[in-house]
Amino acid sequence: MSSKSPRRVIPIKSEPISSLSAEERSAVLEACARLKQSPGALLPILHAIQESLNFVPKDAIPLVARELNLSVAEVHGVVSFYHYFRQVRPGRHIVHLCRAEACQALGAPALEAHAKSKLKIDFHGTTADGAISLEPVYCLGNCALGPSLMIDEHLKGRVTPQRFDALVAQLRVRS
Repeated sequence: MSSKSPRRVIPIKSEPISSLSAEERSAVLEACARLKQSPGALLPILHAIQESLNFVPKDAIPLVARELNLSVAEVHGVVSFYHYFRQVRPGRHIVHLCRAEACQALGAPALEAHAKSKLKIDFHGTTADGAISLEPVYCLGNCALGPSLMIDEHLKGRVTPQRFDALVAQLRVRS
């Protein structure tokens, strides 16, 4: 009998199986490396991933969990709880339509119905050609000029159905 106690084996977390592209994987790992020492690092990392890729890919979740020593369920819970995080690749352009009270009072319900009909999608959807995603937002801070929307990072006020059509036509030309 040996007086030595058995060695304690610490398992090494292996790389999760993933369908991430090399670019996506690199963006996820870069965000983790840059931000994982920050207090409450999970949210800043998820924001950085979405800023870089325009969404948080499903297969990024196990990778982030591994990097932060969290469970996949913990990371998935945060991604699925916050409506801001997109879990599918959005269109080339994102239209955020304001649904706050001031815009509602100035005609946003009619604009919403028109936008959904024109694009043939609902909120969180993307047009068949992949050009445009439609997202609700609950205030753009443009209350006096409602109804408002934001296309990519460009705020638009006093949007009528006719103006919406013109803006969408411009997006399709640029896509």
